[in-house]
Amino acid sequence: MQKLKKILYSALTYSFLFNLNIAAYSTQREVKVYSGRHYNTDREIYKKFAEKTGIKVRLIEAAGISLIERLKREGKNSQADLILLVDAARITNAEKGDLLQKIESDSLEKDVPIGLKDPNKKWYALTRRVRVIVANPKVVDINKIKSYTDLADPSLKGKVCLRNRKSPYNQSLVANQIVNKGTELTKTWLNGMISNVSQPFFPGDISIVRAVSKRKCGVGIVNHYYVARMLAGINGRRDTLYAKKTTVITPNPAHVNISAGGVAKYAKNKTEAVNLLEFLASPEGSKGLAAPTFEHPLKEVNQNQIVKNFGEFTPDRVSIEDLGIYNAKAIKMMKVAGWD
Repeated sequence: MQKLKKILYSALTYSFLFNLNIAAYSTQREVKVYSGRHYNTDREIYKKFAEKTGIKVRLIEAAGISLIERLKREGKNSQADLILLVDAARITNAEKGDLLQKIESDSLEKDVPIGLKDPNKKWYALTRRVRVIVANPKVVDINKIKSYTDLADPSLKGKVCLRNRKSPYNQSLVANQIVNKGTELTKTWLNGMISNVSQPFFPGDISIVRAVSKRKCGVGIVNHYYVARMLAGINGRRDTLYAKKTTVITPNPAHVNISAGGVAKYAKNKTEAVNLLEFLASPEGSKGLAAPTFEHPLKEVNQNQIVKNFGEFTPDRVSIEDLGIYNAKAIKMMKVAGWD
């Protein structure tokens, strides 16, 4: 009888502990992230966050435009807590589409510089990207190319390669020029540059670097980190050789774009989403995101020697908010100029 009591006591104890573990697991804090960033190294930062806070990160990755459409489609039933998007147009369109909610956070206000955050506190930048010029010195005189405006010079007739109009990076570049130079000067620049385009527009920045290297054209516009990744061998030996044949020209001042994040309007784990966003925007988090992807953190330059070789840059004074405001006008002007 005594032995039977011990067995029953052990069984009841095991059952209690098992149920306690289930309860603990079911109440574990978590945050669900919809991300337009596609870097495996981001997972290391999420892991650090989870270790620091005990908050589990669940990740869904997709193209930025697909995530925005998904959020609209899901509405109140969306599982998203935190939204991460690349490019000014993407994050500002998410705000305009009423997909984000206001955040009150002293640390976000402190860690994210003015011009890189929403005045209405619905999104905050996490990393920075510089739109640079890539040129082949055997095709063009690189000493005569110092700014985006120079790509409209008649001497570059048939020597300019551009990514297609759908690229949000190019849309933001044109919006940037509208703010900097005004409508008429931007129109003149667009007409001149488009008349210099050598062939049909390209689907991506990497294909532009390859074309410039192969002398299919002499100069193009790309995000700096694409060239850096190619030089670092991440895309394979052949792309490294292509990139080495080109010269990166960093305009000064330069057009700077971002990746950014905001809390989803219907977030079920808002506190956890804010916690993660704060971590990603912190010096540790921003550097952790940017360093392995060759982007720039929010408040310093990437210390990788490949990126440092591109030269110093001074961001122009155009805010990310302005890039979003002038996005629609930029697209219209690009279309009129023949930027397909």
